[in-house]
Amino acid sequence: MVRVALLALAVVSLQAWAQAFPSKTVRIVIPFPPGGTSDILARTLAAKLTEEWGQQVIAENRPGAAGNVACEYVAKQKGDPHVLLINTVGTHAINPAIYPTLPFDPIKDFTLITNLVNLPTLLIVHPSVQATNAQELIALAKSRPGALQYSSAGSGSQPHLTAEIFKAMAGVDLLHVPYKGAGPQLLALVAGEVHVTFATAPAAVPLVKNKQARAIAVTSEKRVAALPDVPTLNEAALPGYVAVGWNGLVAPAGIPDAAAKKIHAAVAKIYAMPDMRDRLVSLAAEPAISTPEEFTALIKSELVKWAKAVKDSGAKLE
Repeated sequence: MVRVALLALAVVSLQAWAQAFPSKTVRIVIPFPPGGTSDILARTLAAKLTEEWGQQVIAENRPGAAGNVACEYVAKQKGDPHVLLINTVGTHAINPAIYPTLPFDPIKDFTLITNLVNLPTLLIVHPSVQATNAQELIALAKSRPGALQYSSAGSGSQPHLTAEIFKAMAGVDLLHVPYKGAGPQLLALVAGEVHVTFATAPAAVPLVKNKQARAIAVTSEKRVAALPDVPTLNEAALPGYVAVGWNGLVAPAGIPDAAAKKIHAAVAKIYAMPDMRDRLVSLAAEPAISTPEEFTALIKSELVKWAKAVKDSGAKLE
């Protein structure tokens, strides 16, 4: 009887947690400055969750160290479901291969909620660059070794590594100019401070459509609907080149299971809304809601994949 009573009490407690959460403002922490894909996703999701829960959800930028500052901060909020994090292939798969030590474990220190989107990367250039396709860009780079500059979101970031793999496969020498986040990285290209950059599609597509940048190629296996005339690098110049990122949602380790399930259910509901899906597709982001188990498997496989990519490319922190 005592065991039955305890089980009943546990069930009631879980139900109470699910009903009570969120009991205060929820923060979605963004590992990078405003203007990048993580920022776009976090602010869109925050607005939708505020409507869904009737509780304020805000987006909060905590940039630094290629996303490590935000990850460490959220990891330290153990057990608190009111602090969420937009994680990326960079923070949870590339950084562990690039940085000698990290102040967090990408699996153990987080409650993995769901993948959000899969993200092709666009290779874009400033309109002044005399290249309209990948072969012309590679030829230009070979004729002027080290003269063309490319921006990244920081040393060790996904754009940095993606570009280093491109350099290795194309046999070209581009000068790396790191910035503090995807927003500054793109502003540098628009301003003409650099010639080339690799940027996730949701952040880069608007620049291409506004003619602030020229799209050379996309890094996914297939072309994207938002820019159907832009070929893949694989088909245009570099067979076998594929580099697709992703953004997900995590919480600190140790949050109540009922809260984790409530967060997942709300996010899945929002991402199934036609207006949300249309917005993501227009930005060349593929909605990719997953179960926590699927998301865990994805991150584990990506850790292996990008560790090999880092080793093979020779990319290092600068």
